[in-house]
Amino acid sequence: MTGFSRRDFARFTTAVAGTATLAACGPSPARQHTGTPPAAPQHTLGPIKQVNAGVLDIGYAEAGPADGTPVILLHGWPYDIHAYADVSAILAAQGMRVIVPYLRGYGSTRFLSEDIVRNGQQAAVAGDVIALMDALKIPSAILGGYDWGARTADIVAALWPQRCSALVAVSGYLITDVAANAQPLPPKAEYGWWYQYYFSTERGVLGYRRYTKDFNRQIWQTASPAWHFDESTYDLTAAAFDNPDHVDIVVHNYRWRLGLAAGEPQYDEDERRLAAKPGITVPTITISSDFDGPAKSGAGYRALFTGPYDHRVLDGIGHNVPQEAPREFATAVTDVAKMSAHR
Repeated sequence: MTGFSRRDFARFTTAVAGTATLAACGPSPARQHTGTPPAAPQHTLGPIKQVNAGVLDIGYAEAGPADGTPVILLHGWPYDIHAYADVSAILAAQGMRVIVPYLRGYGSTRFLSEDIVRNGQQAAVAGDVIALMDALKIPSAILGGYDWGARTADIVAALWPQRCSALVAVSGYLITDVAANAQPLPPKAEYGWWYQYYFSTERGVLGYRRYTKDFNRQIWQTASPAWHFDESTYDLTAAAFDNPDHVDIVVHNYRWRLGLAAGEPQYDEDERRLAAKPGITVPTITISSDFDGPAKSGAGYRALFTGPYDHRVLDGIGHNVPQEAPREFATAVTDVAKMSAHR
């Protein structure tokens, strides 16, 4: 995740082309200086619960009152639910019902059958969130996420806005268009995606399976160079990679994005709609950090959020925003809840 990534390049070029138009959409994004990212979480997550939802037995942590405003927080790769330990505690103390699930291929989440395809494509992961909400009888929730989690939350908000009352998305609009991803970028942009090309080889699959913990620690360090996390902090998350489906899900996700692996037919219509870049109408706060590079302003995706909107910039923070800046992330959730209430 080092260097100038594919999405950085795409956002940067879009931003340059559309600066004049987007300037009229609102004031410059608020910049926040958060100080030193914490080396370890200050709170622990509650006991892990399990629920059958769709094709999965999903493991999740829950905090706050059962009748509180539901908030579902989604992690990315290579992270897990512990990224939200402090955010969850802050929001629960404010009366929100916070649910933090392990994505497919992580922690205690398991497929209900050995016959189910270990599919990591974006529409499948988003469908898991809808299935979880159905299983927990949650009609609508505030969704928040980063990395895979932001993409998943974006998709739910775009395809099923009635299920998403408001959205907090780190790095903005991350919905993947496989056809667009087939286009080559300048070398500096491609360099940031080294791990995707590694996963495209059998050697890479073997390497990731053999060195999962070391590999993912390297990603943490390069994606968040100013975050000096404790080894015990990393170990909390690394346990989630022991899931028997983890490597298969991760490899399929990245191969699918590059058009090297097929998705499942039941998601074809969802992917067709997503490739058209649907606008997101629900109240949204997007957050960028140092990881976003030239895309930090959010200008490149501003036009895709058509409802009440705010964008915030966190200087000195890397990719794992909720764990590196938990109070700022939690504040974004409470603020977007107010935006939704006033809608």
